[in-house]
Amino acid sequence: MTVLEAPRVHHADVDTSKARTDARVRAASAVFLWASLLLVTYWWVADGGIQDLTSWESGLNSLGRIAGLWASDLLLVQVLLIARIPVFERAFGQDRMVSLHRLVGLTSFNLMVVHIVANTWGYAGGSLAAIPSTFWNLTTTFPGMLLALAGTACLVMVVVTSVKIARRRLRYESWHLLHLYAYLGVGLALPHQLWTGQQFIDSPVATLYWWTFWAVAAGAILVFRVGLPLWRSARHRLQVTSVVPEGDGVMSVYVTGRHMDELKAQAGQFFTWRFLGRSGWTRGNPYSLSAAPDGRSLRISVKALGDNSARTSAIRPGTRVFVEGPYGRLSPRARTKQKVVLIGAGVGIAPLRALAEGLDYAPGEATVLYRFTDSALFTREFAVLAQERGLQVVPLPGSRRSPDSWLGAGAEGLDDSSALRRWVPDIGARDVFICGPFAWSESVRLAVEAAGVPAAQIHIENFGW
Repeated sequence: MTVLEAPRVHHADVDTSKARTDARVRAASAVFLWASLLLVTYWWVADGGIQDLTSWESGLNSLGRIAGLWASDLLLVQVLLIARIPVFERAFGQDRMVSLHRLVGLTSFNLMVVHIVANTWGYAGGSLAAIPSTFWNLTTTFPGMLLALAGTACLVMVVVTSVKIARRRLRYESWHLLHLYAYLGVGLALPHQLWTGQQFIDSPVATLYWWTFWAVAAGAILVFRVGLPLWRSARHRLQVTSVVPEGDGVMSVYVTGRHMDELKAQAGQFFTWRFLGRSGWTRGNPYSLSAAPDGRSLRISVKALGDNSARTSAIRPGTRVFVEGPYGRLSPRARTKQKVVLIGAGVGIAPLRALAEGLDYAPGEATVLYRFTDSALFTREFAVLAQERGLQVVPLPGSRRSPDSWLGAGAEGLDDSSALRRWVPDIGARDVFICGPFAWSESVRLAVEAAGVPAAQIHIENFGW
């Protein structure tokens, strides 16, 4: 059982400097995105892109060029979004990064399809009948086109398996492995434009821009997705000390290592974990910390929902651990108010349990609303926090009363937002941290906003994929 920290000294004011820094990073990122799209559009216009729209054949080629430029730019932005660059991770958080990644990725993919169709049609002289033979000729004779075709196939596979219906039919481990082909797809799809694209080779400035952007994206993947995790795992030499059942199919794993304080993990964050030596160890799984880091050890609590998570009970003390992280914005860094509400469901209570321990608050300033169906997790630990720190705990047992409501069957007579205001009358003046399944978290978010909480005070992290 984890050892809870002694009561903290209460501070009247919350340090919001990091939250403001993150807001500036988000604003600067938006400016960069639109500036990059405007820049490549300017190069297309300067190269006669608008004038070429006056005829059918040249218009198709011109449309294909601008679609290809936008697709390439967004494809590289997408790579930066999944590169786990710390400054972006801290500023956006996991859920927002995933949402942006999907939006940018889907937009880039659609533009890429427009690029392929429009340019092939244009090179075919505007004749639909000539498209197949023209496509074959372009693929086999133009430099880099075979690589581009292979890259496109990889990206098609990633997009198809990311559709919600297909994703539900795949194990997380299989989906994650297939998703890694996005890197291969980007690496294969872009070179043909760098080698032969008119807007890529006619201008030294444009050439410098594209090659620099491509190198930065590739370097970010190598440094932050490969190099940094390898270095951290080698330096800290993490290993399992014990595996403890928590009930309801949940197991807690305790991990220690060297120089643990230098990991700089915060309560509520997550790592991607690989327990070496066991079956399926090459496939990482994201698990949140369920106890506040104390500079000596870490704890995660895992529910048996997938292949790897079901093997958690078989992990033995002494097992070496490879980690990526820490990641996530469901942490004290996002805090803007002294008072907080923590709303979780099922195993989604794990990072909120860590926050309840790791946040600084006075008695009555932190409230936990915990939805569970069968049995509650961390009951004793929440009771200790309630006694020693003044944490207010509101258990919400029972099945959800409807698919559109986050509440259990015991809350009849109250709508979702009214229930929040009854349990937490001053909720509008608090930060709200939410963790649970996607659909449930969305219903909580809508209720929280209806209860008067500004969007800037709502911090969400979903579990699932």
